[in-house]
Amino acid sequence: MKIFLITILSILTLNAGLVNAIAMSINDKPITLVDIDTTMNQKNVSKEQAIKLLIDEALYEQEMVKNRIRIDSLDVDKYIEQLAANNNMTLYAFKNALKQQQDYALFEENVKKQLKHQKLIQVIAANKLTQASNEDIEIYYNSHNEEFQIANKVDVIHYSSTDKKALEATKSNPMMAQNGVYSENITIDLKTVSSQMQYILTQTKPQSYSAIFAENRAYHMFFVSNKTDVSTVSLDKVKNQIYNHLMKTREDEFLKNYFEALKISADIKILR
Repeated sequence: MKIFLITILSILTLNAGLVNAIAMSINDKPITLVDIDTTMNQKNVSKEQAIKLLIDEALYEQEMVKNRIRIDSLDVDKYIEQLAANNNMTLYAFKNALKQQQDYALFEENVKKQLKHQKLIQVIAANKLTQASNEDIEIYYNSHNEEFQIANKVDVIHYSSTDKKALEATKSNPMMAQNGVYSENITIDLKTVSSQMQYILTQTKPQSYSAIFAENRAYHMFFVSNKTDVSTVSLDKVKNQIYNHLMKTREDEFLKNYFEALKISADIKILR
């Protein structure tokens, strides 16, 4: 495959002057020189890597169409409801916490892509994957025990203000005092705070700032200095999580081999 890509790269380099020309086709899907340059810039990769990514993307999208993979808004809503339940949060609280930390529309779009990916795996890998056994799950749990440790208390610097921009300035330059920003060093017991605050503190790593979020008519932000009172989650509570992780690893390996085989049989033409 590497030799094949080098050959493609050599031919395309000779035709680089044709700015928006169709450079190649993958099963009749056109790829232009602009597509290659854009991928190089966006992904910060070499031309050879960009070509490989574009071939992978084309084959992936063609498999989606071939297998009639579709996801609608109801599928996305159902998945997000399940995520909220997994975090012991109401749907409203979970959405609110997400919106405080990231672009929610982009999050929904990523969920849609993830669900399409899962549906494709279900179709092409049906009955071809060995299911993770209880023994597999137990072995993983015992050998990755640190992954299932949670802190019940968090040492933080708590910043609050009615001005969100003041907190953003504090985050960018913590050594410079900002008017209207109040701070205090406290230890938070996660069992005593709101579900939104639990989620944000759990997601924030030690020695880093949390997302800025709104609560009780003010904006808040934490600098997490330490997490203490650590306990290990029992195997029963994380069994499904481990099973999903093990199956995803097997699915990824299956897909890698599946698409490598598709590349060999694909009709890839160098046009310029």
